[in-house]
Amino acid sequence: MSGPIIVLSQNTKRESGKKVQIDNITAGKTVADVIRTCLGPRAMLKMLMDPMGGIVLTNDGNAILREITVQHPAAKSMIEISRTQDEEVGDGTTSVIILAGEVLAVSEPFLQQQMHPTLIISAYRQALEDAVTVLRDQISTPVDVNDRSQLLSIIKSCLGTKFVNRWSEQACQIALDAVSTVVVDENGRREIDIKRYAKVEKVPGGTMEDSCVLRGVMLNKDVTHPKMRRHIVKPRILLLDCNLEYKKGESQTNIEIMKEEDFTRILELEEEYVQKTCEDIIRVKPDVVFTEKGVSDLAQHYLVKAGITAIRRVRKSDNNRIARASGATIVNRTDEIREEDIGTKAGLFEIKKIGDEYFCFVVECEDPKACTILLRGASKDVLNEVERNLQDAMNVTRNVLLEPKLVPGGGAAEMALAYALAEKAKSLTGVTQAPYRAIAQALEVIPRTLAQNCGATVIRTLTALRAKHATGGTTWGINGETGELADMKDLGIWDPLAVKLQVLKTAVETAILLLRIDDIVSGSKKKGGDSSAPAPGGAADQEAMRE
Repeated sequence: MSGPIIVLSQNTKRESGKKVQIDNITAGKTVADVIRTCLGPRAMLKMLMDPMGGIVLTNDGNAILREITVQHPAAKSMIEISRTQDEEVGDGTTSVIILAGEVLAVSEPFLQQQMHPTLIISAYRQALEDAVTVLRDQISTPVDVNDRSQLLSIIKSCLGTKFVNRWSEQACQIALDAVSTVVVDENGRREIDIKRYAKVEKVPGGTMEDSCVLRGVMLNKDVTHPKMRRHIVKPRILLLDCNLEYKKGESQTNIEIMKEEDFTRILELEEEYVQKTCEDIIRVKPDVVFTEKGVSDLAQHYLVKAGITAIRRVRKSDNNRIARASGATIVNRTDEIREEDIGTKAGLFEIKKIGDEYFCFVVECEDPKACTILLRGASKDVLNEVERNLQDAMNVTRNVLLEPKLVPGGGAAEMALAYALAEKAKSLTGVTQAPYRAIAQALEVIPRTLAQNCGATVIRTLTALRAKHATGGTTWGINGETGELADMKDLGIWDPLAVKLQVLKTAVETAILLLRIDDIVSGSKKKGGDSSAPAPGGAADQEAMRE
C-alpha cells in the first residue's frame, strides 16, 4: 500500500463544515468577552489564582490569558495572538483580542447565509489593506522624538488605562528615562533592547514615590568577605567568567596516592593555582571584581590583602549589563586580562541594605547603555502589576522612538477607520461588499467597549461619535473617564502607529485563519483499553499516520 492513510480510531471525534466554523466563532467571542471589561481607564481588574495558590491581580490582557487554561483549539489560537502582540509591540494586548472576537462575530451572519468563507476572507483582506493605508497616510501624524513633553503625554495615555495610573507622572518619567538610556545607534541602525538592558528590580517596602531609574546597575548581592570595602568612588571594575577557586574535575576523577607527601603536594598545587589567578587579577589593580562563578576562601584572603572587593555568582545577564554600563569587557581567563578590559566609566560602587537584604550598586556611570529600574511598593502583588504596566510603557516609548508616528487614542482611530471603510464599501459591487462593510462595523467595538466600561449610554454616544466623524472630526473619540465625546488632540491621548497597525493586522489575520478551518479531528488516547468518548476539543495533532 503506498501513500499515508489517516486512520480514525473508534474513539476519534470528528466535526466538520459549518458547525465547526460557528463553534470557532463562539470560542473566539467567549475569549474576547472574558477580557472585554479590561479596556480603558475605567477597566476592571481580574484576580487569577494559579494551581500553586498564588494570586495575580491585573488588567493586562496578555497576563490574564496566559493564566487561563482552555480546551478549545480556536480559543487557544486566540490566546496566542495576545502573546504575539505583547512580544511584537508590548501594548494593545486587550484591544487585539476584543477586535479579533468582534471580526469573528460579524462573520457569523454570512456563514448562516451560506456565503463561502473564501469570499468573506478576500473581502476581509481587501479591507485590511485599505485600513492600513488609511491609517498610515490619513490618520497618523508625525511626532518629534526630541520633544520630551510630547513623549511623556504619549506614555501617559498608555498608562491611563493601567493600575499604575495614580503615579502616572512618575511612571512616565521612569519609562522614558530607562528607554532613552538603552538606545544604541550603530551604522545608521537604531537598537533599543529593553528586555536585556533595562532590568526591573522589585523591592517590597517603601512607597511608589521612592521608585527611580538608576544610571547604572543594581544587583541583589553582598561582598564575599566582611573586610572588603563597600563604598568606592570611581572604581576600576573587572568582570570575570571563571572560577577563583580550585579546579574541579569535569568528570569523575580518581587519584591514587601512595605517599602522604603526595597528598600535601596536591593541596599545595591547588593553592598555588588559586594564588596565581589572584596575582593575575591584582596585577591590573582593579577595585571591584565581579565573577559569574565562585570565589574560594583563599582567593578572598589574597583579594582582601590587596584591597580588592569581590562579588561572586553574578548572573550572566547582570554581568552583561555591568559591562555595558561601566565599559568593561568580560574576561574568561585571568592570564588574559589586559588594561583595556577594565571598566572605568562608573562613578560609584556601594553596598546598601534595603529592608532585610543587601544590594550592590554600580551607579553614576558616564554613558550607561544599560540601567536598572528600582521599584518600591506595598506588596509583591502590587509590584508585579506595576512592573507589567511599566513594561507596556517602555514598549510604547520604544515604538515611538523607532517609528515616530502617532494616531489618536480613545477609539478615535478605529472610528475614523470605520467611517473611511464604510464610505469605500459604497463603491464596491457584488457579494464582497457586505463582508467589507462588516469590518468597518467590527472596528466600532473599541469605542463601544470604552463607553460600556464607564457606564455611558452606548447607543447615543456611538451615534453622536459617528456624526462627528462624518463631518470630518477624525480626532474625536471617547473620554474613557467620563464616557463623553472628546477631542483626543485636546486631551493629549495618542497611541503609537506601530501598536495600532499590529492590532489591526493580528486581529484580522487571526479571524481569517479561524474562518478557514472547516474540520476538527480530535484523537484521544485510550485509557486502560477503555474506548470511551474523547476529551472535548483536543487538537487534530494526534491523527494516526500510517504507511
